[in-house]
Amino acid sequence: MSVFEVYQKDGGAKFMRPIHNREEYLSRRNTVRQRQVLKAVRQGKEEQKSQLIQMNYSCLPNEDGALKGSKRMSSSVGMDIDHIAADEMEAVKKRILAKKEELGLLMLELSARGAGYHLVFKRKPELTQEENLKWASEVLGVEFDKAAKDITRVFFTTTEAELIYLDDAVFEVKEVQGGQEVQGSKVQEVQGSKVQGVNDGTPKPPTSNLKSPTSKDYNGILYSDIVAKYWELFNEGKVPVDGDRNVLTFELAVTIRSICGYSLEKMMQIIPNYWGTERQEDVAEWRKTIENALKEPKKGMPYRLRQVLNALKSASAVKACGGTLTTPPPMPKRLPPLVKLLTKNVPWFYKAAVANAVFPALGAHLHGVKFRYWDNVEHEATFMNILIGRQSIGKGTIKKPIEYIMEDIKQRDIPNRQREAEWKQKNPGAKQKKDPRPTDICIQMLIDNLTDAVFNQRIIDAHNNGQRFIYTIVDEIEALKKVTSKGTVDEVGLLIRKAFDNSDAGQERVGADSVSGIAPLRWNFNASTTPPNAKKFLCRMVNDGTLSRLDISTIIRNEEDEDTPPILGIYDQTFAEELKPYIDRLEAANGLIECPQAKKLSLDMKQENEDAVKLYDSEAYRVLSYRANVIAWLKGMVLYVAHGYKWSKEIADFVRWTQQYNLWCKMLYFGQQLEKELREEVEMQRQSGPQNLLELLPDEFSKEQYHLMRQSQGKSGNGDSTLRVWTKRGYIVFDNISDRYCKTKEYKQKIHV
Repeated sequence: MSVFEVYQKDGGAKFMRPIHNREEYLSRRNTVRQRQVLKAVRQGKEEQKSQLIQMNYSCLPNEDGALKGSKRMSSSVGMDIDHIAADEMEAVKKRILAKKEELGLLMLELSARGAGYHLVFKRKPELTQEENLKWASEVLGVEFDKAAKDITRVFFTTTEAELIYLDDAVFEVKEVQGGQEVQGSKVQEVQGSKVQGVNDGTPKPPTSNLKSPTSKDYNGILYSDIVAKYWELFNEGKVPVDGDRNVLTFELAVTIRSICGYSLEKMMQIIPNYWGTERQEDVAEWRKTIENALKEPKKGMPYRLRQVLNALKSASAVKACGGTLTTPPPMPKRLPPLVKLLTKNVPWFYKAAVANAVFPALGAHLHGVKFRYWDNVEHEATFMNILIGRQSIGKGTIKKPIEYIMEDIKQRDIPNRQREAEWKQKNPGAKQKKDPRPTDICIQMLIDNLTDAVFNQRIIDAHNNGQRFIYTIVDEIEALKKVTSKGTVDEVGLLIRKAFDNSDAGQERVGADSVSGIAPLRWNFNASTTPPNAKKFLCRMVNDGTLSRLDISTIIRNEEDEDTPPILGIYDQTFAEELKPYIDRLEAANGLIECPQAKKLSLDMKQENEDAVKLYDSEAYRVLSYRANVIAWLKGMVLYVAHGYKWSKEIADFVRWTQQYNLWCKMLYFGQQLEKELREEVEMQRQSGPQNLLELLPDEFSKEQYHLMRQSQGKSGNGDSTLRVWTKRGYIVFDNISDRYCKTKEYKQKIHV
């Protein structure tokens, strides 16, 4: 296996330089220039593709480092899978990952244009280059690019965001000779001064001068990823340099030693030598720093390490949704006609948000309609969409399409509001009304400032007049608190849970003038907010079933697009006339509607989600995927009705995509919190029987946590004397790095004897 970066020497022949480890590999992929060029290519500027960094995984360089004419094969093979249909991309990726052991997968990345994959696998020494590619093609059931079968073929590299899988074994340099793998002595020369002397202006990160450890991962997470994520979280992504490398290396070593078996040898294999040289005094300093870290009192798994591991797990689960850490899963190229119409007037970076935001309004046109899911539970067209995006990014682009969808309902509401106003004038508040309120008044579009009485009256009216939906749209999610008198986030969460299940809602009052009645809650809404406000508003709803019932979307714009004001298309009478047939079909629908193709698709997606949970080991993904499947299926059923009860490949592709998109947004913004809360639930369930105060606290705890625990147990005072006693008895130690108390190994052994 081997990774070589390809470059042109003096603008002429191609030469190769080795990439030694993961840190160096990712640093080359993550340059500002690399990201800018890739964005340009993705926007259709194909001519810039040649400016991307080029890598070769199939051959070794000649003695002088040249690539041209090389016949010496490394023990890995680079394979190009191109021209995959958009609706098959996710399935192909999952197939590759499922076959990674059989294949000997070493690297998998999304190609530069996003329409295929590059992968690297272990070479079968007894086969030729082309035979290896044919063998892999048969294993995966996909065709390889016939033009990319030469061992000197290079691949245009993408960024870390497009990197799906990477095994550190890919950096080991071995040569295939006579059907056998051997360590290439000539390659060692190439790794020396000849190639490393080439200066392209890119700084090379320091590396360890020892061989890779036998065990490269901790519970499936690569140690190199743990180190990289540690610097990202606690040093702004920067590795230690002269001036801080002693203290930072020491802190890193203290943090990760508990998952290295407190082994000096293993830690020296994992922690890079940030002194960057093989001088005896530098190596000795590096070793001494790690030794000093090992001498610190043992405290169990540090809080910082838990943060790193949780962040890596959440990042992995985001990729399970079909996108990357920075880009959502791409929309299908061919959309259902209704979705295509509703998104045609917005730039490409708004289309995903609009495509999902229109469904609450579309669903509000269905009345007396039920759909039967694969588990035989009947659902109505309930959609509650929250659009998350930073300030001034263009969240208002969803308003025009929704305005045109809701126009007919708005017009129907006008005379009903007038009749209600006239009735109020004739019957002012009193103990006895002169005239009963007309029962055929039905107002579906709600403002965002209501009392409980008004909200409940609208629910009852909508149910009694055809089992219709009420609908709300707000610019900021905080405004949802005003739809009832209580004005609390908890009340909004309760309404969301009731609305998704169409549970009974309302109030019973004895007063003659009071609104009294109970009916199924049919409430669709659109709300927008920023990421911080979304997390603040929903922070108590992530793990109670509220978040999973929501349809989340977002807007992500490229840096190049942000300086250019978006130009929207024109919404006019022609647009309204094109939209009308779809709205009419929704209004005319009635009764129980079933679609065998939609049922089969939802079952297929259920199985795919289960496979993804096993692959990425994400409990949050599992929890969120259940209702994400239901929401996507409901969108498919609405499209099925709107298109004249016709199912199509475009609808199926859209349903698959919208489920993954919804999950991607939820995992991006709330995945880490949900994973944490689910883990804490498991920990709480394990605790049983009488426990002392220290036993109730986690292995690492802050002083604030300690005080809160004391209060919850009814203890008075600040308890500082208790902390001192625990410390004196060797039960806990204080970690200056994280400002937290840590239970000692001796205490844990004593408790569990």
